[in-house]
Amino acid sequence: MDENLFEQEVKHRAVLVGVEMDEDISYSMKELAQLAEAAGVEVAGELIQKRERRDTATYIGKGKVEELGIACESLDADIVIFNDELSGIQLRNVEDRIDRKVIDRTILILDIFASRAVSREGKLQVELAQLQYRMPRIIGIGKSLSRTGGGIGTRGPGEKKLETDRRHIERRITDIKRELEEIRKVRQTQRVRREKSDIPVVALVGYTNSGKSTIMNKILQDVNREEKSVYAEDMLFATLDTFQRNIKLDTRGEFILIDTVGFVSKLPHTLVNAFKATLEEVLYADLLIHVVDVSYENFDFQMQVTEKVLKEIKAWDKKKLIVFNKIDKIEYDDGIIPAGDEMLYISAKTGEGMDKLIEKIKEIIFYDMKEAALLIPYDRGDISSYLCQNTKVKVLDYTEKGIYVETELKVSDYNRYEKYMVSESER
Repeated sequence: MDENLFEQEVKHRAVLVGVEMDEDISYSMKELAQLAEAAGVEVAGELIQKRERRDTATYIGKGKVEELGIACESLDADIVIFNDELSGIQLRNVEDRIDRKVIDRTILILDIFASRAVSREGKLQVELAQLQYRMPRIIGIGKSLSRTGGGIGTRGPGEKKLETDRRHIERRITDIKRELEEIRKVRQTQRVRREKSDIPVVALVGYTNSGKSTIMNKILQDVNREEKSVYAEDMLFATLDTFQRNIKLDTRGEFILIDTVGFVSKLPHTLVNAFKATLEEVLYADLLIHVVDVSYENFDFQMQVTEKVLKEIKAWDKKKLIVFNKIDKIEYDDGIIPAGDEMLYISAKTGEGMDKLIEKIKEIIFYDMKEAALLIPYDRGDISSYLCQNTKVKVLDYTEKGIYVETELKVSDYNRYEKYMVSESER
């Protein structure tokens, strides 16, 4: 694939194709249209077929392929996007019969990721996912990538002629994995350092465009760290990078807030694997904040998708807080807001409920805080300094016997400084 084609903006009109077997696909088709729009494609129409099983040669069967070709002609569509992942042979067979570029949902998502990746790690992860997807489809996919000479499906890193050099792709996959492993080791070192500091970690997880980055920015604004804000936009996969920010509260409580890549239904397996090192951060979090766009009609489906991905990366059993975001977009009498103890309703945009979110985070991650009264010898100024800098000091008094401190301590600190504990009479 010629890299100078990345700069070409080819405006496509697409027909979306879905196969309905044992479940309703209306929602995933609607989402496919949103993904297409996110990639800069105009949706001209859609074709849905009910089948008992997928056709091995063309996915939708010979008769439906002919109908698809006629639809493309009448709608002036130059591209067809399938709602499911196709084999290379299926892609080639459909293309040959309708003389249109054909891509599937996976290519579309990878294309969006390729256009949004910013960091070195993000770009490598996307390239790895692209190559792993294309490797078994080299024969069928090569024609598809070259049919229109650019545009959707050709963005991002790749090979000049994927269909002719399998060995080169294998070498490139090996090189990328090696480089990503080095990045993973650096992150692991940072994680070990963070664990030694005993600072709790809170991770924002959820569907793409549910408002995770906006929540992070609002919290940063509340703690006067707006200069550390992250990119946030009302679009699918606005950001692919994992951001970490240190949040210091006015009560001297402190935690690390992580913003992760958003999920989507039928998230390509190659993409989940490629981003596993990044998603690993979720596994080490003390609390997951599952952000849900409650204004979206099918938010319950999005919750199920997030649950599925979290289970896949073995993070579902982590302590979770469900946060229903964007309540500014709905009416309370709509009757769609569920109730529960571990749930909050907020609007990161207006700030409504954000104070309750912070309080809930503190309640969960600082649950092991214990009241303590300590008498610190004057020659242990390092301890008193640590307590003043890292804990919520309520009383600080310089007495004849030493520095008297009343504060709240984490269990680890409580055990560490237990020998300095005193009763009020010993003050």
